[in-house]
Amino acid sequence: MKVRIKFTKYGAMRFLGHLDVMRYFQKLLRRAKIPMRYSEGFHPHQILSFAQPLGLGLASEAEYADIEITEPVASEEALRRLREASAEGIDIVSFCRLPDDAKGAMSIVAGADYRVRFTGRFLERAASGADGPFTLADWDGFLASEKIVTVKKTKKGEAELDIRPFIYESRAESADTVFLRLAAGSETNIKPELVIGAFLGPRGLEITPGDLFITRLELYAAGPDGGLVSLESFGEEIAGEAGGTAAGA
Repeated sequence: MKVRIKFTKYGAMRFLGHLDVMRYFQKLLRRAKIPMRYSEGFHPHQILSFAQPLGLGLASEAEYADIEITEPVASEEALRRLREASAEGIDIVSFCRLPDDAKGAMSIVAGADYRVRFTGRFLERAASGADGPFTLADWDGFLASEKIVTVKKTKKGEAELDIRPFIYESRAESADTVFLRLAAGSETNIKPELVIGAFLGPRGLEITPGDLFITRLELYAAGPDGGLVSLESFGEEIAGEAGGTAAGA
């Protein structure tokens, strides 16, 4: 049975890299006695994969892990066990069964929501800029541009890229916070820092470590109507009676 787990990442766990998160979940699933399916061969390992790795230092309200289990476990019971075994900074949100033909989360990611807050450190530095105090008052004007050309780092070096088509939705939520819905996935992955950098560059400002507090709010796949649907929506809760012997392990 294929299962999709949704979890949050915050606090000190924000500084846990992707490989460490994978190791953490391998141990968590064993501690919670989730009946995992293992690969075949001389070195069997848990069938476990993640959607899109989160940048170091970013918080998240919507991370996803896909697993396969050998027998059903009721969602309520699985959540109880996982939450009891999890450390502070990782909260398990949902445990949902996927259709047998469902594609892995990693292969279908098409978009992501972010909330970006400028920290006091940045605002203090920007207040003394040549153009006066920093403001998001012209954020809408920035988005109204037909093109937003910036430099994106690639495996082959750097290349100019018009990122405007990949900013699906955005708005300034307050004087220091911006909401972004961006293209994400293996084909085109636009990081929020790239968008913020494109906004700040013409204003003579740059991003330095500690200037932004970024939270990923949701991950999406492409929907049948051309829109975006959350990765969580592909699954359904496993009913209590499905727990069987696994629930009482």
